Amino acid sequence: MLVERALQAGADAAEAIVFEGQSLGVSWRLGKLEDVERSEGRDVGLRVFIGSRQAVVSTTDLSERSLGPLVERVVAMARVAPEDPYAGLADPDLLASSWPDLEIDDPSSAPTAEALAASAAEAEEAALAVKGVTNSGGAGAQWGRSGMALVTSGGFSGAYSGTSFSVSCSVLAGEGTRMERDYDYSSARHLADLDAPARIGRSAGERAVRRLDPRKVRSQAVPIVYDPRVSAGLVGHFAGAISGAAITRKTSFLQHAMGKPVFAPGIEIVDDPHRKRGLRSKPFDGEGVRNRAMKLIENGTLTTWLLDTASARQLGLRSTGHAARGAGGPPSPSTTNLYMAPGKLSPEALIADIQQGLYVTELIGMGVNGVTGDYSRGASGFWIENGKIGFPVSEITVAGNLKEMFLHMTPANDLVFRYATNAPTIRVEGMTVAGM
Repeated sequence: MLVERALQAGADAAEAIVFEGQSLGVSWRLGKLEDVERSEGRDVGLRVFIGSRQAVVSTTDLSERSLGPLVERVVAMARVAPEDPYAGLADPDLLASSWPDLEIDDPSSAPTAEALAASAAEAEEAALAVKGVTNSGGAGAQWGRSGMALVTSGGFSGAYSGTSFSVSCSVLAGEGTRMERDYDYSSARHLADLDAPARIGRSAGERAVRRLDPRKVRSQAVPIVYDPRVSAGLVGHFAGAISGAAITRKTSFLQHAMGKPVFAPGIEIVDDPHRKRGLRSKPFDGEGVRNRAMKLIENGTLTTWLLDTASARQLGLRSTGHAARGAGGPPSPSTTNLYMAPGKLSPEALIADIQQGLYVTELIGMGVNGVTGDYSRGASGFWIENGKIGFPVSEITVAGNLKEMFLHMTPANDLVFRYATNAPTIRVEGMTVAGM
């Protein structure tokens, strides 16, 4: 309806997108329910094109009184918008016409607030039962269902919906100035795939206790091993560097790396929007373009950029099906289920020959320069001595350059799909640890 109205009002092309969702979550602390939050909402976005000019508007008011003026307003905005030679709907021959069932919507009934509270309570109880845990930062459990529908004047019409479940727990160990905090959580599309709340709580408690009495280490250059909880961030930095938006603006340290070795030989990085029950799975991209699993890195070599229609046209290429969007703005490139393929060594074998090194379990701050690749972040974790993980360390900084770090990475064989971006344990040679 909105697309037709926009064309009748003078637009050359148009697309309408609808997002709707509902969620329910509870917070629990020290044996008591702290709060219950429920939300429901629907957003509608309309993007129109007049020649090479485009405009976007959005609203949460779906009444006829709101939608009529909305169409008139966005067409008027497009008439005076600056020209953009790369703006426009996706190429018709790239549009998806069919797609698989990705199993991202759990058909079971939504959980009650009481059921979510019971899960959160179970997680906290398990955490507090760990010897050495002295206080709780709280536990939580959430459920949500969201959906989207996209219609374009270029002939595309599609919709999908998905559910999400999560449970989390945060606790403190120790007393006074010796206190340390840690956490754990699990997220899944289906309730049956969610980790047991007691397991999450116990893990959070054990992690906090392990961090007690951290030491400082002197500044030095050593191998650094990233725990899977933080190694995915390295893959995320890579994805940002190959985004079409960064490439077109010439703000990426991988600007001239296409077809060249970027990672160590043997490393593969994959983006798979069709992963069954994946946390970011979707049957088509934000412009209705076909999407598929793609090897972004194959045997260490960069094979593609992440492109939506606009960035692809600016680079003289075609969309790779990576457009993502909200209701209030145009699309931009983004990954879905992104991961680094596992290597051959176990995590134990990966660190067995390290005489002195750092095992990182937490990173602080965002000290990454996307233009140069310079990398510097606060960190905490455990010191490696004689091939074994030893005492906890904190108040340190790890630094290097992502171009060199990528080329000197070794992944372990322990890849587990727990997040939207995943990686196994990763060892990086020759980084700098700044301590005392």
